[in-house]
Amino acid sequence: MRLGDFFEAHEELELAWRAAAAAERDFYQGLVHVTVAWYQAGRGRPVACASQLEKARRRLAAYVPSHRSVDVAGVLRQVEAASKLVAGGSLDLPPLRL
Repeated sequence: MRLGDFFEAHEELELAWRAAAAAERDFYQGLVHVTVAWYQAGRGRPVACASQLEKARRRLAAYVPSHRSVDVAGVLRQVEAASKLVAGGSLDLPPLRL
């Protein structure tokens, strides 16, 4: 994905989040946080990226191992790996797979 793709994905997921039933909102908001984290990494913003990764972790934890055909456990593994990279000073995140 390119930087702009993460912004577009975030916009689409926000629409789903706002339209979702209360029980589904954390799931969609968690995915929003994931895409925003990768977007912020691409913009060179480590603090914002780390913050979004932590928010994603909190929101998605309740949906492990999967929800709505999304491998949430796999997404959280990517979030954890990205968090370690950011904590180590790198914003060179691997391609995101949802």
